[in-house]
Amino acid sequence: MTTLRAEPLSAEAFAPFGEVLEVTGTPDKIINQGKCGRYHDIAGLDFGSDTGGGRAGISLFHAELREMPYRLDLLERHPLGSQAFIPMSQSRFLVTVADDAGGVPAAPRAFIARAGQGVNLRRNTWHGVLCPLDGSGLYGVIDRIGDGNNLEEHWLEVPVIVTI
Repeated sequence: MTTLRAEPLSAEAFAPFGEVLEVTGTPDKIINQGKCGRYHDIAGLDFGSDTGGGRAGISLFHAELREMPYRLDLLERHPLGSQAFIPMSQSRFLVTVADDAGGVPAAPRAFIARAGQGVNLRRNTWHGVLCPLDGSGLYGVIDRIGDGNNLEEHWLEVPVIVTI
């Protein structure tokens, strides 16, 4: 078994896999009578026309607490659409992702999302399951709803132990 140390989630480090959803810097626009900053269009939703249709849907996921160190043995990806995870509870969560090597995950990476951060995973990005670290987690999930097989799972022959 190999060990992987999780790093803090940052836009730069996560860029090969998608976007970090967070409020940083100056808002793009001030709205609501000057009382609200809008951070506009911070992630690209991809339910491309080449996927046979489909539409954006919003679901709620309620995930159980995961303990660290975490045993990463399953990765999945969604070939027909991107998938965004927006925490609705104020807790950290573990985000695991991996490169694609000929249809299987390779070179996994692990990130710790702090309270107030979410992620948008690009279409076809290998990723682990939801892993809240500070209690059970509630997440708003925006992804593709429609016909076709939009889930591929890959069980690792040799699990990876993720530490903080």
